[in-house]
Amino acid sequence: MDQRIKLRIEYLRANLKYLNDVELAEYNRLTGQHLTHQQQHQQHTHQQVQETYQADQAYQSQQAYDQASNFDLQNSSDGFNKHHKSRPFKKPKNKKKRKKVGFWKKLRRFLLLVLVLMIGFFIYGYHRGKSRAPEGLQTEKFSGQKTPSGATNILILGTDQRDFQTTGDARSDSIMVMQVNAKDNKVKLVSFMRDTLVYQPGVSQYGADTKINVAYNIGEQDNHQGAEYMREVLKKNFDIDIQYYALVNFNSFATVIDSLYPMGVKIDAKFSTIDGQVVKSVDVPDDLNWTPEHQDPIQTIKVGTQRMDGRTLLNYARFRKDDEGDFGRTKRQQQVMQAIMSGVKSPLTLFTGSSALGTIKGVTSTNVSDFFMLTHAPGLALDAAKGIESYTVPENGDWVDALDQYGGSGLLIDFDKYQAKLKTLLG
Repeated sequence: MDQRIKLRIEYLRANLKYLNDVELAEYNRLTGQHLTHQQQHQQHTHQQVQETYQADQAYQSQQAYDQASNFDLQNSSDGFNKHHKSRPFKKPKNKKKRKKVGFWKKLRRFLLLVLVLMIGFFIYGYHRGKSRAPEGLQTEKFSGQKTPSGATNILILGTDQRDFQTTGDARSDSIMVMQVNAKDNKVKLVSFMRDTLVYQPGVSQYGADTKINVAYNIGEQDNHQGAEYMREVLKKNFDIDIQYYALVNFNSFATVIDSLYPMGVKIDAKFSTIDGQVVKSVDVPDDLNWTPEHQDPIQTIKVGTQRMDGRTLLNYARFRKDDEGDFGRTKRQQQVMQAIMSGVKSPLTLFTGSSALGTIKGVTSTNVSDFFMLTHAPGLALDAAKGIESYTVPENGDWVDALDQYGGSGLLIDFDKYQAKLKTLLG
């Protein structure tokens, strides 16, 4: 038998179960058999024990057959190529795939190592800044409550305590509740005007007859529970659940700003009219430099965009002698908070300032844990950079002038109205 015919028969036999009608007819002609497709399948099944060997031999035979000349099997070949465009016995090329898998595996390991190092340096910088911070305020008792929505509310208090004073001498000029970790990834800030009249348990005699800024002072005189008592007052009057608190005085506020922003905070200084006159600059009390011997220091702040250090920013935020009074001061406090929070544009910026973040923790009286600071600060910075949703209680002009129980002027508000608004805002 011709060697070429023999090779063709071997090839067709090895691929018996794949043959089409034309190829089956060719096989029957060359072998003198008369197989049907059913018989072809049975024969192939009988031969499965030798399939691996036959496959290799068939492939080699087909290679030799393709190289042979002057053998007229054009029709069969065309039929086979039409229905079998791919070779079933070609071995897959795994070398490149293995190389790719190895590369990505190494890349993942490298990125993991970089991440671990970044976290390590961040934590180191944080604790280094915390250890080098000036002696701060002592952490107070605080029976914080989580919000039903899962968001985190933080009570932020800024007091007028100076270095030579005790906390029992101080009142809270700045009263804010900041919400973070909300489902909408928004940072929300609610400011309470210091002269708002509220009911204070154990103090008020005629209902809402005590200014809210007195609550911190009253609590501090009761075994240093100023933050806790303020939490109770806010819960009683506005039905707000608060989990954490942060308390700063004049000196700690300036230290925080100068640590976090060595080049100053960029802010557009704005004042209302004074005695009906538009102003280009304002002489404000220099609170940080106030001493018993020098009781009326003054600092001049120009209107417009500028960079403020901690001392200047404090004086700007506390000023209330323009025609908007305490409402204008509250707006400036919100503006300052917005500038501070949005100044940190990304986690990388915060990473470089991890030491400053530790300093902030060191000079602040707070029950916020180190773990919370380290894990939530980058996300909070990114959310705040998108803008802070601010709200003031009460809104401008939405109050009735009234007297507190001591005969001082205060602001009487509709508590049902503001409870409903805060429920919508904070959840």
